[in-house]
Amino acid sequence: MDFASPAAFAAMFDQVPVSLIVADREGRIVAWNRGSESLFGFAAAEVMGKSLDVIIPEHLRESHWQGYDRSLASGETKYAGHVMTTRAVHKDGRKLYVDFSFSMLRDEHGGVVGAMAAGRDGTERFLAERARRMKEG
Repeated sequence: MDFASPAAFAAMFDQVPVSLIVADREGRIVAWNRGSESLFGFAAAEVMGKSLDVIIPEHLRESHWQGYDRSLASGETKYAGHVMTTRAVHKDGRKLYVDFSFSMLRDEHGGVVGAMAAGRDGTERFLAERARRMKEG
């Protein structure tokens, strides 16, 4: 296998065991791998071209889009290099806590063309930590 080929890259993107989501400047999903299908319950065909709102809880959308637009304008995300646990929604309506890392995507001229997020389900860990803190405090 030629690991530098577009087909190999596509296979690796799809098969990596974490959620990988790519969105364009408008926040429309342009790439969604099997890890995302597993985590959020949506098949790629269900979300391609749709807004990231499909996984963002309604009460968090305004602040999400403010941060998204700010990152696009500045070309930077304040979470670069860090993992952020955030709320998300599964297709069946369940609340999730997802450990996400974010990055801005740039074209060959350095212009920001979108954003990418890599995530894992952190629900069990988050809830256990919260229960421990409540018990201690």
